[in-house]
Amino acid sequence: MLIAPPRDEGIRMAPLGRLRPSPLVEQAAQRLREQIADGSWPVGTRLPGETTLARELGVGRSTVREALRALAGAGLVQARQGAGVFVIATEPDEDWPARLRRASVADVYEIRMMLEVRAAELAAERRTDADLDALRAALGARDAAFAGPSTEGFIDADIALHTAVVAAAHNPVLADLFAEFVPVLRDGLLDLATLVDVRASDTAHGRAAHAALVDAVAAGDPEAAGRIIRAELTRTLRALLQGR
Repeated sequence: MLIAPPRDEGIRMAPLGRLRPSPLVEQAAQRLREQIADGSWPVGTRLPGETTLARELGVGRSTVREALRALAGAGLVQARQGAGVFVIATEPDEDWPARLRRASVADVYEIRMMLEVRAAELAAERRTDADLDALRAALGARDAAFAGPSTEGFIDADIALHTAVVAAAHNPVLADLFAEFVPVLRDGLLDLATLVDVRASDTAHGRAAHAALVDAVAAGDPEAAGRIIRAELTRTLRALLQGR
């Protein structure tokens, strides 16, 4: 890929305009972002130095430095030792939560199955007495929520049980990943609930499968735990795809 040669700091550019006295770092970062987005500084271009930018923006060098750090965090610029700060992209990186919100529920559910099947297997191998108490309490809360008036409450109780299974795997990275998925999963299940009365369409509310999952974890049977959760999630995914 061809890289544009470094631009002289004395090169003429469109005036950036002085900033208002509110959060200056955010304003400076936004103004610089605009220059990058409109092509004033193409990919490969070296930005003017801190002194030049500070003068153009009417702020201190420390403000410019923080603004450039924010742009680097967004994947727009990169500092190169002894060479300066260069533009490396015109659009900011999309963070993980934003990408999940944009993804289809079906895509998210496929990844959920990968996570939860392995989590259930690990839970069966690693669960403690405290984990089993939490799982049984979550199963009871799910039963109670099903009998209650709120479908939303039932969905939250169902997710809480699955979260307890993931927690019993005792892998903090796995738990953090699942936590990132929860808001999207919840939205997908709420959407499904607008199309079908969950409790009317499934009078058993998946109770047998969820109880069997807890029993498999308690028995220390990873194969059964993984098989049960895979079958249950596959059933839910099929309902989501069919728009039932």
